[in-house]
Amino acid sequence: MIALPSLAFAEIPEWGYESSAPAHTVAYLRPVVERALPRDLAGLRVLDVGCGNGVWARWLLERGARVVGIDASEDGIRIARREVPGARFEALKVSESILRELGEEAFDVVLSLEVVEHLFLPREWARGCFGALRPGGTLVCSTPYHGFLKNLALSAMNKWDFHHNPMWDGGHIKFWSRATLTSLLAEAGFEDIRFAGAGRAPWLWMSMVMSGRRPAS
Repeated sequence: MIALPSLAFAEIPEWGYESSAPAHTVAYLRPVVERALPRDLAGLRVLDVGCGNGVWARWLLERGARVVGIDASEDGIRIARREVPGARFEALKVSESILRELGEEAFDVVLSLEVVEHLFLPREWARGCFGALRPGGTLVCSTPYHGFLKNLALSAMNKWDFHHNPMWDGGHIKFWSRATLTSLLAEAGFEDIRFAGAGRAPWLWMSMVMSGRRPAS
C-alpha cells in the first residue's frame, strides 16, 4: 500500500494576491455586510479573518474601528501592510489559539468574508472565530450562496463545470447552503444566527451574509 502524505504536510495552494485592488465581491457584499455589523463601529476592536490585501480592513478603519487582520497569504499581508498602515496584519491562520498567537484581548467583532469555502477544516475556522470574540461579540461572515432554485438554474444552463471548476488552484473546495452554514455556526456555539442574500435576484444570490453572536455568559 502506498503511504499518502498527511494533510499537515500536503502543499495546499493559497489564494494569490498581486495588487491592492478590491475583489469583484466587495461591491455587492458591502451594503449587506454593513447592515449585519454593529451600527456604530467607532472604537470597536475587529479581527478580519482572511483579510487578504486589506480592502475590508481599510473600510473598517474609515468607520472608526481598531483592526487586526490575519491571512494565510504572505503576499496579501505584504500588500495590506503597505496599503493600510493604520491596522495590524499578521500572516496567520485562524485557530482556537489565535488570541494567544496574536497577544491580543478578545475582539468585539470578527469579520470573515468569502473565506470558509476555501478551507479544508471549516470547524477549526468556526471555533477560532468563536474563541476570538468577547462574550456578546458578533461574527459576520459570507460565502457563495447555494440553494434549490440557484442549483436548478445552474443545471438548466449547464453551468456546473464552470461553477465547480476543479482547475482553479486555491479555489473553492466547500459549497455551503444556509442550512449547512447555520449548522456549522451553531455547533461552534453561536446563537442568534441571521441570514441575508447578497448580489443578484432573491434565491439566485451570488453570496450569503450570515451573522452570529457569542453568548453573553
